[in-house]
Amino acid sequence: MKCKEKSMPAGVEYSRKNFGLKKKREVGKTASMSAANDVHHETVNFSGRVQGVGFRYTALQIAREFEVAGYVQNLPDGRVCIEAEGDMGEVSAFVAALEESMHGYVRTVERTGRRGPPQFSGFTVR
Repeated sequence: MKCKEKSMPAGVEYSRKNFGLKKKREVGKTASMSAANDVHHETVNFSGRVQGVGFRYTALQIAREFEVAGYVQNLPDGRVCIEAEGDMGEVSAFVAALEESMHGYVRTVERTGRRGPPQFSGFTVR
């Protein structure tokens, strides 16, 4: 039996994650829209032995499993900083998965969160 494609509303992108169909984001929406379109934004600083061990590229690979946007970068003081935004649950799950994956290298994690308009598209290494 062949699967029928469901009609999707115009202006909406969808992505397949974990074998399910999830609404990804509405196309053409701007950050100047109402507060209802605000996203959860977190700045996360990891310290420990986190530079020179593939931490940023692991973060990039894990970010692809979640609907998050932002970046990861090394800091001059030896820490790694992640700026991530999206649904609060997605951002929290992403950070938890990264902590679990790199647990042998991480000594401390400092997190600050807020809501605001989206700032990023995709997830990158800086």
